[in-house]
Amino acid sequence: MPVRATSRNIRRASPDLASFTAKYLVVDAHTSQAMYTIAYHLAHADPLMQQFERWARQRLAEGLSLDQAAAALATSNRTLARRMQSVLGKAPLEYFQDLRIERAVHLLETSQASVDQIAAEVGYAEGVTLRVLLRRRLGRGVREIRRSL
Repeated sequence: MPVRATSRNIRRASPDLASFTAKYLVVDAHTSQAMYTIAYHLAHADPLMQQFERWARQRLAEGLSLDQAAAALATSNRTLARRMQSVLGKAPLEYFQDLRIERAVHLLETSQASVDQIAAEVGYAEGVTLRVLLRRRLGRGVREIRRSL
């Protein structure tokens, strides 16, 4: 099965390449991800946001520690939170949850893993929590997301 070159795949493989490409072209092949496109473009235009996203994606299952994030990025909690708010209009935790949801949707679309397995991979203790968040954030359930392939 060939791998589709989507913006998510490129971003996951190389955030720098995705950022460079986003300067010229904003593409969103999945309309369900439209709410993330502009935010990701803005985040990739800011170096601190790029660093935060890389750091956060590696720790989705662990959860967000603002203290650890700020220390890893050589900034203060307050600076990180203010920058996130000014660039994306979100708190770091909200953006972190967006990344978790994005990863969960990708896994639902591309794997046969159970909802409980996917929930654990993105940092939720139970599949029911993920189901509720998907319904609340995207207005779609697991079956709808898996059927949209």
